[in-house]
Amino acid sequence: MQYEITEEIPLLDERGELTRAGYAKRLLPVYDRKKVKGGLTRLKEWDYYYVGNDCFGVALTIADNSYMGLDSISFLSFVDRPWQITKSPMSAFPMGRTGLPATSEVGIAASSGKKHALLFQTSEGKRQLTAHMDDFRDGQPIDVHLTLTGEPEESMVICTPFAKRGHFYFNQKINCMRAQGTVRIGDDLYSFRPSDSFAVLDWGRGVWTYHNTWYWGSASGVLDGEDFGFNIGYGFGDTSAATENMLFYQGKAHKLSQVTFHIPMRDGKEDYLSPWTFTSDNGRFEMDFVPVIDRAACTDVKLIKSDQHQVFGRFTGTAVLDDGTALSVKDLMGFAEKVENKW
Repeated sequence: MQYEITEEIPLLDERGELTRAGYAKRLLPVYDRKKVKGGLTRLKEWDYYYVGNDCFGVALTIADNSYMGLDSISFLSFVDRPWQITKSPMSAFPMGRTGLPATSEVGIAASSGKKHALLFQTSEGKRQLTAHMDDFRDGQPIDVHLTLTGEPEESMVICTPFAKRGHFYFNQKINCMRAQGTVRIGDDLYSFRPSDSFAVLDWGRGVWTYHNTWYWGSASGVLDGEDFGFNIGYGFGDTSAATENMLFYQGKAHKLSQVTFHIPMRDGKEDYLSPWTFTSDNGRFEMDFVPVIDRAACTDVKLIKSDQHQVFGRFTGTAVLDDGTALSVKDLMGFAEKVENKW
């Protein structure tokens, strides 16, 4: 079953429960932080942007996870000898004071520390991303100035309940935005052009259970002269009303059912840098994935743990639209990840 929400509704009722579980193609559910009842220490809110092309990419995060705040900047190079740097300063007990917007459609998200600052501004159909960190690579600073435009008409929006009362995840993924601007690391300048650089927004608000694991994959690019992308994922909550699997083509969303990540194993552990495959329950998403680099990070302080593997690489295979049109995908740059959290 895939239940579609087609009208504007309040996200939560007076008990802090989802008014409807399901998916939408626009930000129709309305989020009101004052209606959260599942415990303010369990409330997680974040804005995550990834902007990239075939050669390099940058990821920016502002997260307010109640008892822990996190700002993050990652830069990745996919050519020659691939490399990546991630710096993620944390803060204690922001408890919502970061003030992330209640909608993805307009507003300002900002966070800073002694040696870094991030600013996301959304208005009039544009998203301005600015970031700075003093010591990013070998004592050199990083400066990010990016503008995102061309937001497609439709996106992936999902309302996922957890079994625990008052717990939910409200999420929007916007693929296929065009990116223009620069990232400077010391004396090195990396330019993003809208002809070949794309962005995705992962906009999340929710009351989460303590221990969970998720799988997420995303890619955006050009296919036969048309904008094409996808969002795939699963692993937490009750997805009986809807999954978050969706294709995007010519600005329109095409709903998928079940997609499974097949991560290769070696000696009883995931071998993230060997080729993966992705399969679907109805043949509409069948992909091979050749990894280029694993942006791995693990923080384990017993009560709090985050084990992340965000693997960037190239997708090749077939995606089938709602009308049965089969699209052939070849070497589309994107990522797929497995993340385990105790938080």
